[in-house]
Amino acid sequence: MASVPKTDDIRAVAVRFDSEHLIVDLDDGRAICTPIAWYPSLRRATEAQRNNWIIDGAAWGVHWPDLDEDLSVAGMLRGTPAPNWQQPD
Repeated sequence: MASVPKTDDIRAVAVRFDSEHLIVDLDDGRAICTPIAWYPSLRRATEAQRNNWIIDGAAWGVHWPDLDEDLSVAGMLRGTPAPNWQQPD
């Protein structure tokens, strides 16, 4: 039986968006798909700002320099929205 990697061992390799989701491709072949509504700065961003991302040096997260936004792979795997996110009524 293959061992399951720890959350902090999984690394991001690419980022993409659809109309409602942030999708982060992982080095183990999976993809994390989270609602873009969870990240207010990404939701309000232009397409150009969203597409200007970099994977951090260790690949444990994604940074959007135009937005000063950082998201960790571990947080996305846990299903953790941004601290300032509010669920719509």
